[in-house]
Amino acid sequence: MDLVLEAADRHLLTPYVYPAGWPESEPCRQLLSLFVITNLGALALYLLFGTLSYYFIFDHELKKHPPPVENQVSREIAYALRSLPWISVPTVALFFAEVRGYSKLYDNIEDSPYGWSGVFLSMLSFLFFTDMGIYWIHRGLHHKLFYKRFHKPHHLWKIATPFASHAFHPVDGFMQSLPYHVYPFLFPLHKVTYLGLYIFVNVWTISIHDGDYRVPRLLRHVINGSAHHTDHHLYFDYNYGQYFTLWDKIGGSYKSPTSFEGKGPHDYLRKLREK
Repeated sequence: MDLVLEAADRHLLTPYVYPAGWPESEPCRQLLSLFVITNLGALALYLLFGTLSYYFIFDHELKKHPPPVENQVSREIAYALRSLPWISVPTVALFFAEVRGYSKLYDNIEDSPYGWSGVFLSMLSFLFFTDMGIYWIHRGLHHKLFYKRFHKPHHLWKIATPFASHAFHPVDGFMQSLPYHVYPFLFPLHKVTYLGLYIFVNVWTISIHDGDYRVPRLLRHVINGSAHHTDHHLYFDYNYGQYFTLWDKIGGSYKSPTSFEGKGPHDYLRKLREK
């Protein structure tokens, strides 16, 4: 995040926003800047990719699937917009720790003992590490001690739209993002790679709510896509994973998506039309 902060300082904040006597390295200034940048960035990612997904990928026929939720899209967006600033508070604290040099993020490829292969391997390990972390956190949030208070708001939508992707209770939203932020404090990661992965995970979160169930046949039971996550919303106790089905299979919570078996939401709507 220090790369983004440095760019914002150089091109906008230092010349146009902050007083000349307020140093860029001053902690309070960094915290304030990170809070604004994090919120604007999250908002831009959510609204941009959510809107593109909603209008160009999401099948609007799915909104006819019972039970209907009145004003669903506007409610999803409103809930997300209320939650994102609160989610950003602990997130900014972790970004601040990165900026102050407490993480294992590095600037140059030469700083990795394994060069480009190390960058590639770190991308894979990031995905597998965060997938594992999100699985157990997500599954824990379904426990009766936590579900009603923190995770139930996200399950108001049985058939979610892309705008439900960030419609979480703030505690829920931050907890499920925590593995992304913990990783660079435990393992070396290139800074630009981290930024790219951070954008990717936000887009992926939108994609598993987009109602597009198409997955290459060979990967249907490997990749946790929209078909799997739709069944999670419909049947509750299955498919907690984020990218892969590995931990659902290990944890005994894997369910083959109904849409792959001719029993999914589209099939249900077709039968309703035939009646």
